[in-house]
This record gives sequence, C-alpha cells and structure tokens, in this order.
Amino acid sequence: MILLIYLISLAGNLTILLLVCFDLQLHTPMYFFLSNLSVMDLSSSTTALHMIFVIFTIQNHIISTPACMAQLYIFSTLISNELSILAAMSIDRYVAICRPLHYHTVMSRKVCGLLASVSWGVGFIDIVPTLLFISKLTCYISREIDHYFCDVLPIRDITCSDTTLLDLYILICGNIYIFVPLFLTITSYVFIIECILRIRSSAGRRKAFYTCSSHIIVVVIFYTSIVLQYIGTVSGNNMGFNKIFSLLNTAFVPMMNPLIYSLKNKDVKSALQRKLKFRIEKH
Repeated sequence: MILLIYLISLAGNLTILLLVCFDLQLHTPMYFFLSNLSVMDLSSSTTALHMIFVIFTIQNHIISTPACMAQLYIFSTLISNELSILAAMSIDRYVAICRPLHYHTVMSRKVCGLLASVSWGVGFIDIVPTLLFISKLTCYISREIDHYFCDVLPIRDITCSDTTLLDLYILICGNIYIFVPLFLTITSYVFIIECILRIRSSAGRRKAFYTCSSHIIVVVIFYTSIVLQYIGTVSGNNMGFNKIFSLLNTAFVPMMNPLIYSLKNKDVKSALQRKLKFRIEKH
C-alpha cells in the first residue's frame, strides 16, 4: 500500500515538474513555486520512506549513525522548506488577487528567486542546532528506534542523556519555524478574503476564490499533519501516534498535492491535455 502511494506521488509530482518545465504557459510565479513544492515533496517522501522498502524487501533493519543523522537532517530540512514555500505561494496569491495590475512587477523573476532561495535556505539552517544537540547525546537505553525513519523524537526517546536543551529548542524554535510561515499564510489570506468580498459580481468572487482554492486545501492538509505530528507528540509522547501522522505527512500529503493541483487547476489540466495531444499527433 505504501509503495502504491509512493508511486502515485512520484508520478504526480514528476508530471507537475515536467509540465512546469516544458509548457511555456506555466512559466509564471505560481507554477514556479509549485515546481519547488513538487521537488520538496519528492525528496521528503523518498528520504523518509526508503527504509520501509529496504526493511520489507531485504529485511535489513540496520542503519548506520551517519546515515541516520543524514536522514534526520535532510527530512527535517525539507519539511521546513515546504512550510516556507507554502508561505511564499500565499504571498504570490495575495499579489495576484489584491494587486493584479502590479503582479508582474512585484512578482518579478528576481523576487521569485529570492523567495525560493529563502525558503530553501531557512530549512538548511534551522535544523543545524537540533543536529548538534543530538550529536552530543552519548547515553542510549536501546539501539532500536521505534520508527520507520530517523526523526528527532524517536531518537530523543531512547537516550538517557539530558535532553533539556534539545526539548527547549524543539519547543521554542520548532514552534517559531511552524507558526511564522503559518502566520504569513493566514495574514495573506485575510487580505485575500477581504479583497474577494469587495468584488461586486458573484462570478468575479468565484473566479478569485478558485485561483487560490488548491493552495488553501494543500495548506490545510499539510499544516494539520505537521501540527498533529510534532506539537501533539511532544506533549503526549505517544510514538504510535507519531508514526501514524508521520506516515500521513511522508506518504499521503506528497501524493495529494499534485492530485489537488491537477484536478482543481484548469491551467495544469490544459497543459497536460496539450502535451498528450501533441504526443498523439506526433505518433
């Protein structure tokens, strides 16, 4: 089942990525950010789920300490990157709906590149202190991690070293890195909703809302899984709970993102139809 979900996610995100790369009509800021999101989804699901496939195919439950630290760093980085890129996408939707006449001026290539660079860079920086805290842990009560990939909380739960600083950093900085992008996203949509309500025609309001409906759905699904996984588990310390919502975040969400954008987005559907028609006519 997990393999099937992963293959659907792989096919969907690759399709989105290829369409954005090769269809000129999708060379816009919105789809530039969407292609970044697809890369992050592909990378995070592959990073987290590959150990499940290794365990089931060759029955190898062993991972080296450097590989475990690398997996933790890459996965945590990508999750933070996704939070930031979703915030950048909400800013793009705000400019498109609330400042349509200045859209191409404000969301220039330089600005889009800067937003994408910040989104990628933040993730690579914010996880470094967590990795340093974990590397200082020397005492472990077990060599078995009760999870299907190396994550912060499962590693913390098997150590007998003092984790006060680690817990404090997760509580304070983890919440900052989750809720700052969420605050930017919510603020953008407050202004978006205000602009939509000022549109007099019902057709205009529907069209404006339709342009950001896919992003809203993706944001709700992603943040729900993140908050339940990391905030709820820190307080409850229930590893079964953590694994369920980790699976939701590493398998289900990356599969749903391209499906949502392809099913609810006319531009993506049109681009896919054009490419399929071109292939048929070419043959």
